[in-house]
Amino acid sequence: MREALSLARSAECLGEVPVGAVVVSEGKIVGRGFNSPIGEHDPTAHAEIAALRDAARHLENYRLPGCELFVTLEPCAMCAGAILHARIARVIYGARDLKTGVHGSVVDLFAVERLNHHTEVVGGVLAEDCAQLLSSFFAGRRAKREQ
Repeated sequence: MREALSLARSAECLGEVPVGAVVVSEGKIVGRGFNSPIGEHDPTAHAEIAALRDAARHLENYRLPGCELFVTLEPCAMCAGAILHARIARVIYGARDLKTGVHGSVVDLFAVERLNHHTEVVGGVLAEDCAQLLSSFFAGRRAKREQ
């Protein structure tokens, strides 16, 4: 999760919402990503998607069975879909996302029994660090708007 936090700080330096993600296979990081939808002009350029793409290229497989995804923020619906399609075994996230999170904050897509793949999800890992990074980022944006 600390590497995901480092990647989130990279996103922040570029003016992006600070979210970072890593994919781990057999104890080694095989994929890295951070938010970049503004810079890439791409609404799908979320940290999780970037990390999944990087891991898939590295492992030369669009399926990532047995892999874990560490992400600083609870996944959204788009990212949850990609996680399920990639067959990620486990997602570990930091802060909850009360506006778009789909591990129970808004809905729980990971608990839908009819889906053909089920991913274990663990939330709250380094939650305070992850939440503080996001809170500081948005406080800074609000302060700039008020000037």
